[in-house]
Amino acid sequence: MAKILICDDEGIVQESLKFMIRKGFGNECEIESAKNGRTAIELAESFRPDVIFMDIQMPGINGIEAMQEIRKENKNVIFIVITAYDKFEYSQRSIDVGVMAYLTKPIGKDTVIDVLRKALAKVKERKEKARYDLKVKEKLEAVVPMIESGFIYSVLLEEAGEEEQATYRGLLDIETAYSYALVIECGDELRKGVLSNTVGAGIRLQKHYLIFREIIKEMTGGIVGALMANKVIVLVPCNEEEESYEERVAKIDNIRSLLRKLEQQTELKFKAGIGLVKQWGAATESYKEALEAVRQGVGKVTHAKDLSVGCIYEDNYPSELEKELFASISRGDEQNMRKCAIEFMEWLRETTKELNNVARLKVMEFVLFAEQTAYLQGAIVYRLEDRKEYLDIVMALQNYDELKVWFVEKMSAACRHVAMKQQEKTDNVVEKALSYIASHFSSDLSLETVAQQVNISPYYLSKLFKEAEGVNYIEYVTKLRIEYAKNELGYSQKSIKEICHESGYSDPNYFSRIFKKWTGLTPTEYREGGRTDV
Repeated sequence: MAKILICDDEGIVQESLKFMIRKGFGNECEIESAKNGRTAIELAESFRPDVIFMDIQMPGINGIEAMQEIRKENKNVIFIVITAYDKFEYSQRSIDVGVMAYLTKPIGKDTVIDVLRKALAKVKERKEKARYDLKVKEKLEAVVPMIESGFIYSVLLEEAGEEEQATYRGLLDIETAYSYALVIECGDELRKGVLSNTVGAGIRLQKHYLIFREIIKEMTGGIVGALMANKVIVLVPCNEEEESYEERVAKIDNIRSLLRKLEQQTELKFKAGIGLVKQWGAATESYKEALEAVRQGVGKVTHAKDLSVGCIYEDNYPSELEKELFASISRGDEQNMRKCAIEFMEWLRETTKELNNVARLKVMEFVLFAEQTAYLQGAIVYRLEDRKEYLDIVMALQNYDELKVWFVEKMSAACRHVAMKQQEKTDNVVEKALSYIASHFSSDLSLETVAQQVNISPYYLSKLFKEAEGVNYIEYVTKLRIEYAKNELGYSQKSIKEICHESGYSDPNYFSRIFKKWTGLTPTEYREGGRTDV
């Protein structure tokens, strides 16, 4: 039922409008009336009208002032101005409050009915949109936790590539370049840093998870993962990588407050570990630091820096360069790996000045680790005898130039093996997929179906397919089907309906649209000689 408020200081105008509205809309409208602007403002607050008929000239607060006040509290109300004066006199002043129509007294019944019908149509449209938006919001509230959990575990398990991570961050409106990990664990009691009955506490926390999640998001702004046993992982976006001592202390205090609030809501005990701020690509490292902090910490909240968890490097050691070097090997990116290897050798030369056993050992360490990476990816067959001469070779090298040549070549060899293995895997998977597509393109050929046949995830198949073929999966299959259809239309006597089904399309109309999109002609036009490629 729509709510109508009539505001006019003349009782006869009020009654006339009520009569017209009831005559035209029956019980569709609930009507209230006011004799002045102040009463209208008060009624608008309690009655919450959808449409207001507002007289401009009234004693005390006039119609313009009343509309301005009402609009502050009710952004959606529709105003219809009624006045005994020329409507243009007030149009400029009232335009700011969104007046829908101006009616000059005396007002005829047909005019009132017509204007109100248009107003009520807008009210209905707005309410339907509000209901739709509410449904969307409810669905998003159900989906967002799933997206957040998927993002966290794809990042921490290092399964998400840069493109997939970017998609997740886009869905979650994450614009920062950095984040830190927070690991929260629960139990019945916390004594000397150890939580008791963690399994039972984790089960009981399930029923509090929604409020638990909302409190964490409210106090950290973080991306919250699903509850796993008695543990929850949170990734908190932040703008700066550098964290001052004061910021670290403030962060710890905030997490302590968070845990106190969680304990009040759940009657469980909690402890937390905080990792260092990292770029999103290194979020796994922050998680490992947070996990180690929550395990080693004896208090409720432990920051990774308080325990110095993880590897600690001397001040001038190029740790980021080392990480990038081995990340390049894992990706099979020989060009970037060689750049990093040469840069590292220059640092080593500058640091040690003269070639000594410290430099030789470091080079050996890197080469052995690079080859281990290749072994673990199945890129090299491990043979015990393969490295038997490494030590003698490195000890016989007389200067840094010789050491650099040997180092870069061995690192490059490991990297090439990794790249070839990855390409071999890609080629093998794509070749199997192409073979299956070629023999089944007339049947249901979804990406998921083909991915299952080659035993990899649809997402990974899509990525490999685009890299190998230069087009996405849908484009490739569509082109294959259209080429088949063109050939059959040109050289066979089959009906268009038969060719449609043999090409993998169940709907002839859809087939015709796709065919015209790709060729510029309908199947009939193509068969009748409009083609230029036959």
